[in-house]
Amino acid sequence: METKNISIHPSWKEFLKEEFSAPYFLKLKEFLVEEKKLYKVYPPGNQIFSAFNHTPFDKVKVVIIGQDPYHGPGQANGLCFSVSDAVPSPPSLKNIFKEIQTDLGIPVPQGGNLEPWANQGILLLNATLTVRANHPGSHQKKGWEQFTDAVIKKISEQKKGIVFILWGKYAQSKEELINTDKHFVLKAAHPSPLAGGKFFGCKHFSITNKLLEHNLILPIDWSIEE
Repeated sequence: METKNISIHPSWKEFLKEEFSAPYFLKLKEFLVEEKKLYKVYPPGNQIFSAFNHTPFDKVKVVIIGQDPYHGPGQANGLCFSVSDAVPSPPSLKNIFKEIQTDLGIPVPQGGNLEPWANQGILLLNATLTVRANHPGSHQKKGWEQFTDAVIKKISEQKKGIVFILWGKYAQSKEELINTDKHFVLKAAHPSPLAGGKFFGCKHFSITNKLLEHNLILPIDWSIEE
């Protein structure tokens, strides 16, 4: 796949050009072409790289790592944990909003589109950027993880003072890609109800803002509705 054919912000194209021309990425593209002939794939093609388009490389100040896009109709919009407008918030996202309410007093919103976070410099990065409809995990180990690992490494190498938020064991496995001497890493249980409520009380939202302010960086407005 030529870089010019990928709908991704120019700032990322430069840093990731070697990935786009790597053999694994070409195989990934071939897999997706064949997959789309047979199945519905989420998110829509123009939203696969939404995380990068809403958060240019030079604007990244927080990274939240997810695992897989939502696999239900109309849910996935290219941002981890986020759903498209007018789509009910899944259980994990509901718990995120509950923790924000407890932590910062921000009311739980009606919608679950996290684009306002991404536009403020939060890279909402799923390790796998696509999924077959109704088949969670179906596009894992096809090359996406190698690509997103390279993204994490590049951020770690090229920037400093980034707040990496790792919820659950899978996200925490990515800590080995991060230089913890120059970045902040916040870890907690996954917000899924399957974690038995262990996510609650992590206060990652207020802690993130304190870390940003300590580095003289504008904090995040965690509300997504006016």
